[in-house]
Amino acid sequence: MTETGEGRILLSMTGMNPRRWFDLLSKHREVVLEPDRADDPTIRYAMVWKHPRGVLARLPNLQAIFSVGAGVDHVFADSRLPDIPIARVVAQNLTQHMVEYVVWRVMDHHRQGAIYRAQQQRRVWHEPAQPVSSDVAVGIMGLGQLGRAAASQLLSIGFKVNGWSRNDRPMEGVATWHGKEGLTPFLNATDILVVLLPLTPATEAIIDLSILKRLRPDGPLGGPVLVNAGRGRLQKESDILAALEDGTLKEASLDVFETEPLPKTSPLWKHPSVFVTPHAAATSDPEHLVPLLLEQIERHERGEPLDNLVDRQSGY
Repeated sequence: MTETGEGRILLSMTGMNPRRWFDLLSKHREVVLEPDRADDPTIRYAMVWKHPRGVLARLPNLQAIFSVGAGVDHVFADSRLPDIPIARVVAQNLTQHMVEYVVWRVMDHHRQGAIYRAQQQRRVWHEPAQPVSSDVAVGIMGLGQLGRAAASQLLSIGFKVNGWSRNDRPMEGVATWHGKEGLTPFLNATDILVVLLPLTPATEAIIDLSILKRLRPDGPLGGPVLVNAGRGRLQKESDILAALEDGTLKEASLDVFETEPLPKTSPLWKHPSVFVTPHAAATSDPEHLVPLLLEQIERHERGEPLDNLVDRQSGY
């Protein structure tokens, strides 16, 4: 491959097995897992997940960076990114998985799943009070594609749905707030808080005790609930534990954590009011995502703009 050729793809992944990605991509393009040399001129595109910092800055002919996951905070962890387009992946498969996770956890909390599981262990036959979905308000932080898809499904079940985002993002059937001034009224009206925000400097550690104390304390579920399927560093786990202990929170479902894998010493593992999943809400499946990434490259080579470009200023 010469500098005037089609250009190779660098597949750079940490914490994710690249084999299936490599095999599928290699059917269509020349793919490498490492540059031939630090300043490899044959590499035109990079598909990354937590790539080694600084590796992309040395590639003189790199034209675009593609995140193979829904988030891009792992890309911006590299302070030496070249000034070229960055695109995130948007796929129906990924969206559907996230919607399923959100609906599952919301419904489990709504239908008293933790109570029934505890009763089963004690062989207790008791039916607790069950509010109807229309009495429960689910608040979604982050009204991007994932948040809007989840909101649509929750509306179809009958929940009241609230939404909050940095900028005004109106949605039919959803009560929306935005910006700093809209955060408190959004929280005050919410019984189940679903966090689907991107991780940026502005959102890091946003889910703290102050936020949790503003959730509606006297709703029909007997206390507010937290569901975080966004990013682990959005939350302060010590504050979540404190909120569970003092009754600020009734329950929590957490798919993401400040440190992953979640350390075995974490009290979250055994807390009776916490449901833990291992960052499994929406797994990137190369069977579905590779064709979309290749289509992006083809668009670029036809001189067309890339889809789902990341705004470097906002970080998503």
